[in-house]
Order: sequence, then C-alpha cells, then structure tokens
Amino acid sequence: MSDSSPLPPVRLHPEAELARDALSTPLLARAARLARWAGEDTRVDAGGGLVEEQLPAAAAHLGLTGDEAAAYASEAWRVAVDTGLVEIVDEEEGTVATGEDLALLSGSPQDVLGVWLTVLETALADASVPDLDDLVDAMDDGGEVDFASLDWDPQAEQEFLDGVLGNLYLLTVSEDGPGAGPVPLPALAASMIVPSDMGEPTNDVLEQVSDAMMRLDDQFRVLEPVGIVEYQPVDEALMADTDEEPAAIGDETDVSRYGMVRLTPLGLYGLRSRLQEAGITAPAVGDLADKGADALLDGTSTFPPSAAQAETEQWLDRREPLAAARELLTAARGSDAGAPLRRLRCQQALSLVGAVAEPALREVLDDAELGGLARVWLTERGFGDVPPPSQDMVFWLTVDTIAAQLAAEGNSEELQGLVEGLAQQHGGFFAAAWRVDHPATADVLEAMGRLHPDKRVAKEARKAAFKARSQQGG
Repeated sequence: MSDSSPLPPVRLHPEAELARDALSTPLLARAARLARWAGEDTRVDAGGGLVEEQLPAAAAHLGLTGDEAAAYASEAWRVAVDTGLVEIVDEEEGTVATGEDLALLSGSPQDVLGVWLTVLETALADASVPDLDDLVDAMDDGGEVDFASLDWDPQAEQEFLDGVLGNLYLLTVSEDGPGAGPVPLPALAASMIVPSDMGEPTNDVLEQVSDAMMRLDDQFRVLEPVGIVEYQPVDEALMADTDEEPAAIGDETDVSRYGMVRLTPLGLYGLRSRLQEAGITAPAVGDLADKGADALLDGTSTFPPSAAQAETEQWLDRREPLAAARELLTAARGSDAGAPLRRLRCQQALSLVGAVAEPALREVLDDAELGGLARVWLTERGFGDVPPPSQDMVFWLTVDTIAAQLAAEGNSEELQGLVEGLAQQHGGFFAAAWRVDHPATADVLEAMGRLHPDKRVAKEARKAAFKARSQQGG
C-alpha cells in the first residue's frame, strides 16, 4: 500500500468500548490471568519461558485442555513477559514477579489499548515465523536454523503481511469496499500478487495466489486470538491431499470455503495506530471536531461524501449554529487552488445547519465569492427577499462549482453531465465564460473541452480557455 496519497478516514469505536474488546481477546486475557497466577514458586527457563513441568498447571489455570493446551499456555506466558505483565527477577534462579504494566489493565482505556498494541506486535511477529515443524526440519546438527533451506526471508515475510493488512484496512475504510463485511481470502491474496493492469492471470500468477492464500490462512489463524481479525479458515477438504481437484467456485457459498476475513473494530484501531507510526496519514472521523473551520474544510476535501458529512456533523455538534455558519463562511473565502473545493464543502456543511443560520448568509450576499452560495442557500430554504444574482455572479459561481467538482471527483460522469447541460442551456456560454474573473476559469474551460462529447462544442471550449489564459497572462 502506497503512502503517497491519504487514506479514507476510518470510523473508530469509542476507546472505552475498544478497551473492553482488548481485555476480552484470548491472547491478552490469558496473559493477564497467568501474570496474576504467577507466584514465588513460578520458574522460567533461560529464555524466559515457563519451565516445562509448570506448563500443565498453567494450562489448567487457563481452563485449557487437549493436545494444544501446553502450547497455548506457553504462548500466553511469553506474551505476559513481552508486554511487561510479568518481570523476571533473577535470570539464574528463574524467579519472576508481577510486572508494573499489569496495573495498566485496570487503568484508563488508553492504558489498556497501549498494552494491547504491544500484544499485537508480538502476534504479528509470530505470524511471520515459519511453522514449528519446518523450523525443526531446518535445524542443523548444532541446533542452528538453516534459513536458506526454509526459503524464508524474515523481512520480506513481514513486509508481505504488512501489505496484506494494509490492503485489508484500505478495503474496509473505502466507501466502495465491503465495509464491515468479510473479504474473500483469494481476493486479498490476489491484491498482493496480480498486477492491476493484468487482464487474465497466467497459470504462474494463479499458482502464486494459491501459495499466498495458504500462507495467509496460517497467519490469520495466528492473528485471530489477538482480536485484530475475525477469520473463517480455508475448508480443510480443499487442502486435502487427494487426486481430485476441489470444486470450482460457483457462488458465494463456495467462495466462503476458500477463507473469509474481516477486520474487527479493534483491528481497525490497531492497524491505524501502526500506519501512523509508519508515517502514513490515516485520518479518523472526529479528528477535526475540535479544530477551526479552515481545518475542517481543508481536511475533508479528500474525504468521501459520507465520511465528510459524518466529520462535519461532529464538528457542528460542538458549536452554536449561527456562530458555526459564520466561521464556515469566513474559512471558505480565498483565491488559492483549494478555495473552490472549500466553498463546496462549506455549502455542504451549511446544508446541515438549520434556519437559525439565515443572518450569517444574508451578511455575505454582497460578497463576490460567497454571494452566489448565499443566494442558493436562502432560496432553497424558502426565505423571501433574496436579491437576484447578477449575470457576472452566475457565471462566477458556475466556474467555481465546476472547479470544485474537478478537484473533488476529477473527470466524473456527473461532471460530464453538468458540462453538457450548461452548454445546451446557454448557447453563448463560452463567449461569456472566458471573461469570468476567476483564477480557475481557464482550467475549467479546458476541462469542459475534454469532457464534452460534441467535437464542435469541445472546440469552442478550448478556444475560450485559450482566451481566458491569454487574459490572465498565462
């Protein structure tokens, strides 16, 4: 996932709710229970792990049974040590004591989440390590692991997992993604392997996707106990070593057999924290609620529509409506490249403010940049005594609106429809539009020339753009 463009904002659950989720995750809950269970008689080996003879008692304390009970208890103990819930007092004697960080689990939500993030890092490191059986097979006579024979590059493995989780995060926060719904494992694996410009994947690429799926199946099984994902594993019947090929994917039920994964609310919180630590801009809805209107209008300029509205609603909830309207209008002024989109966001924000904002809109009726916007707002709400706009104001507002749409959506179908409608309704539009005293006039006319399907009209737009640029001295 590239860090060159901002990510869509994530909608996080309240920290108190996330902290409760963190405390109930199997990995942290078990680690905390073992930290409280440990006493003077508890002993660890040279690596800090519980001595083998104490593992059955630890497993029993956790209520674990079965062949994997000791392994799960050992894992929980290691997490307790790694996160500071347990401290090793004497390495030679192997004695331990309760760690200072154990008290954090009874502290604030931020304290709890801080501990959980440490547990998450431990789980992510574990997920990037090869299967234990493979490690044993790769050991030489001296007990050293021959990593070359494993065909395992620790850094590459970590980067692969980080990339997968980054793509899963992006799919989850994007408005056109599955949202809180699960993502099929094949689609997630393909997002890492198949080039975006590839049509029909080759057999070699499909084999790479299949291998990636199997790696991810192992990794998500490791990550589920830390609470970052909910995972439906690949159907074991599909991985059985038989002479028969697995059934082809024919419907959604079949797709689910190949594994389904979704980020939990806690997972969204954790991945956003990691992205921010990596220097990637990962906004969250509510980040701008305490900032000024200028920060709101600029900050939401890259937000998808529903996220921009949610952010604006939170911002308005903390302010008196009339004062908020005045602040928004003041922040919307300007002749810089971002000003048209700020005014569009201002107009959208004002649509959420009730009739109480009327005085603020009437105050800017004579403003060259805001007068048209104010007239639209007042007229749409049925207020009387609204002076009609001058022709210059109408054309200026038209250029400003198209400039904002270009900044927000690029060459979209909606904008193309708007361009066609303008040219059709106003026969002399281009003859007058090039004279509009707006910084974006030439750019808007050039865009209209690109977007209009009629070659004659497009040529008129390009000529008008040339005149506008000459007038502006560009």
